[in-house]
Amino acid sequence: MIKFFRHIRKSLLSENKFSKYLLYAIGEIILVIIGILMALQINPY
Repeated sequence: MIKFFRHIRKSLLSENKFSKYLLYAIGEIILVIIGILMALQINPY
């Protein structure tokens, strides 16, 4: 899975599509935040 995301990141940067790369990065950050919030909901203490 990590190789898949790394491939997407390299292809977007090589094509100089910075806006698409920025959108991808923001989406990945949101997914991480959602995962952390879900973990806190399951085990709040």
